[in-house]
Amino acid sequence: MIIEVKVPQLSESVSEATLVSWHAQEGQAVKRDQNLIDIETDKVVLETPAPADGVIVKIIKGDGSTVVSGELIAHIDTEAKAGATPVAAAAAAPAAVAASAPAAAAAPAGTGPAARKILAEKGLDASAVQGTGPGGRVTKGDALGVTRPAAAGSSVSVSAVAATTAKAADLPQPPVPPAVEAVLSDRPEQRVPMSRLRARVAERLLQSQATNAILTTFNEVNMAPVMELRKKYVEKFEKEHGIRLGFMSFFVKAAVAALKKYPVLNASVDGNDIVYHGYFDIGIAVGSPRGLVVPILRNADQMSIAQIEKKIAEFGAKAKEGKLSMEDLSGGTFSISKMLSTPIINPPQSAILGIHATKDRPVVENGQIVIRPINYLAMSYDHRIIDGREAVLGLVAMKEALEDPARLLLEI
Repeated sequence: MIIEVKVPQLSESVSEATLVSWHAQEGQAVKRDQNLIDIETDKVVLETPAPADGVIVKIIKGDGSTVVSGELIAHIDTEAKAGATPVAAAAAAPAAVAASAPAAAAAPAGTGPAARKILAEKGLDASAVQGTGPGGRVTKGDALGVTRPAAAGSSVSVSAVAATTAKAADLPQPPVPPAVEAVLSDRPEQRVPMSRLRARVAERLLQSQATNAILTTFNEVNMAPVMELRKKYVEKFEKEHGIRLGFMSFFVKAAVAALKKYPVLNASVDGNDIVYHGYFDIGIAVGSPRGLVVPILRNADQMSIAQIEKKIAEFGAKAKEGKLSMEDLSGGTFSISKMLSTPIINPPQSAILGIHATKDRPVVENGQIVIRPINYLAMSYDHRIIDGREAVLGLVAMKEALEDPARLLLEI
C-alpha cells in the first residue's frame, strides 16, 4: 500500500517553507513516527514524522525545495522491503519522466525558485528567457530583466525581449586589470543562501525601521541591591526551586512594573488606532544556531521569579536544540534584549529594552567618586504613540525598581 507523505499544516502567517535535510533515503525502511525530514519556516524548524512503517519508494521534493502546506513530498510503501523497488513505483517511473518532459523543455537549464516566482507573477514562460547563470540557468536577475508580454498588435514580444537580453549577455565585458586580478586571486569566498529565519529577521528589521519612528533613550542602574539580594539567597533559591537565580527575572519584573505605570509602552499601533493590551507578554531575545529568536513569557505579571527563571531556561534549551514551537514565538507586547545598543522594535510592539553587562564603574555619590556595579539600559520606542516623557519615566521606573528590589514585591 502506497502512503503519501505531505508537508504538515503551517501557521496561517507562514505561506511556504524549505525542506532542510532528509534523514532517510529512497529504498530505506522507516518506522512510524520516525522523523523523515526537517522543514524550516521563517520561525521554527518542524519535524515531519513517518505516517506508517514501510519503505520510502520515492522522494518527490529534495533538500532545499520550497514547499507549501499539504504538498506531497514522498511516497512510502507499507508492503515493500528495504532496498527493493516496488513494482508500482517502477511502473510509475516512466510516467513521471514523461510528465516532467514538458517542464524540462520549458527550462532545460533549470530555473531558480526566485526566478520562477517572478516569471509567474509576470505571466512569462521560462523557455522565453535566456539564462545567464551556470549552464544557462535562469537567475533572478534574468527574470527581473524581462517584461510582461505586450498587448495584441504590439510590435514588442517576449522573444524579442529575450533576444535583446541574450545579445546584452553576449556583449564583450571589460577585462579585469592584471593588478586587480592578482589582488583578488587566492581569496576564497563562500556564497550560501540565508536561512528562512535569517531572511525573516532581516525583513522584519527593515520593516520596523521603515514603519516606526524609532527613538532611543538611555539610563544607568546601580545593580548592587539586586546583586546583594541574589548573593544572599542564590543557594536557598536553587535548593527550593531547582533552578539557578539569574538577573533576567529581575529585569522582567522591573519592565512589567514600568508597563503597568505607563500602559502606552505596552501598546501597539493598528492602522490609525492604538491598541492598549491588558496583559503583559514579554519577549526574551535568545540566541540559537539558526539566529536570534524571541520566545514569549505569557502573562509575565502573574509569574513568580522562579517561574520566570524556569521558563527562560526552558526557552534557552529549546532554542539550542531547535525545538521552539510556533506558540513559543507568537505574540508579545514588549521585548527585552541582552545587548547594549539602540535596539530595533519588534513589530507590532512599540517598545523594546536593551540591557548591558553589569560592570564596575566610577560614579559620583554625595560628591565622592565611588565604584558601583553599573548596568546601562537602552529603550527604543515608537515616537508615533510614545512621547519622550513616557519613555523617560518608564525607564526611570525600571531603574527605581532594580535599585530597590523591595518595590517589586510591594508593587510600589
